[in-house]
Amino acid sequence: MKFIRTMLMSLLVAGLVHDVRAEFQPERLAGIQPAMDTEIAAQHAAGVVTLVMQDGKILHHAAAGFADREKQTPMSRDSVFWIASMTKSISATTILTLVDEGKLSLDEPASKWLPELSHAKLANGNPPSRPITLRDLLSHTSGLAFPPRKATDGAQSLKGYTLDLVKAPLAFEPGSNYEYGFGITVAGRIAEIVSGKPFGVLVRERVLDPLEMHDTSFHPDDRLRTRIAKTYKTAEVGTGLVRAHNPFVTSDAGERRMTEPSGGLFSTASDLARFYQMILDGGVSQGRRIVSEAAIAEMTRPHTAGGKTLSYGLGWQCSPPDKAAIPGFSPRSFGHGGAFATHGWIDPEQRLVTVFLVQNVLVNGSGNIRNAFHENVTSLKNVKPR
Repeated sequence: MKFIRTMLMSLLVAGLVHDVRAEFQPERLAGIQPAMDTEIAAQHAAGVVTLVMQDGKILHHAAAGFADREKQTPMSRDSVFWIASMTKSISATTILTLVDEGKLSLDEPASKWLPELSHAKLANGNPPSRPITLRDLLSHTSGLAFPPRKATDGAQSLKGYTLDLVKAPLAFEPGSNYEYGFGITVAGRIAEIVSGKPFGVLVRERVLDPLEMHDTSFHPDDRLRTRIAKTYKTAEVGTGLVRAHNPFVTSDAGERRMTEPSGGLFSTASDLARFYQMILDGGVSQGRRIVSEAAIAEMTRPHTAGGKTLSYGLGWQCSPPDKAAIPGFSPRSFGHGGAFATHGWIDPEQRLVTVFLVQNVLVNGSGNIRNAFHENVTSLKNVKPR
């Protein structure tokens, strides 16, 4: 990572690349709060928490609207959110620590650790032309089909759910296509087998505790539950927002859903910022190595399937090869979104981290408020040739 930064600086001096970081305009951050207030007034969210950090320094961290509209509980900066698929990046990072230690391999047959994968079949009943690898599972290129919803969802153990997932016929040959699904869930079960520890314990020991992410959990206790932001949807009759169901919020702390590596974590903006900064710093936090630079490079580069470059790495969404995923962010940027419109993104060229947390499901105009956030962080229309 230091070599890459040094090389970039040399190119800057030579005038061969633009100083993208210099194009970022911190004064625009003053527009975030009024933009959020405007969008909340337009019923595009009940409330949000936003965070912007550059070079490890928090430039903006604010809450707007309500965590509970009915009780008129204001959103706070330490409100807890179900981050859904943003979990994938934390899970993949945990799994790659086992690759760093040589306990797992990205490109060996995953059936080495999960024998049931050796029985995988295509829809025509034939075995695949090659085995499924851990890389396939982490990049959604394994062929595992997106499973139908069942009444038992969340009630099984990770072990039982994984066995159900791998019994289904493959949708395509491993590595030949892309289908977003639950490969990371299967990879999480493999991590359990190899480590001999429940996946939630493994994540806590290898990522959450070292980064002091004490407000992040697959199973929020009573301390965290009091701070969980409520979920909202657009009313089907009339106008405005109404409360909506969140299947991951159980009735009490003692009622636990299955640990879900693909989307089960609850977290806060501050905790996620710690995680993203560690990734931005090449896998090191406070002098402690969490994951290798090589692992981060593997996770955050666009992978390929069927000869096509994807906008996905290993547990991380990437920018398309020809343009940035978010206007104003570099094509090297990466991050992940979640089902209820949560979003986190890292731009290594600008040394920039953004976190946007909300609990929207089926909200009309939900994308508008996130777009307004990003537009007030950085915008291509403000970039001037150098």
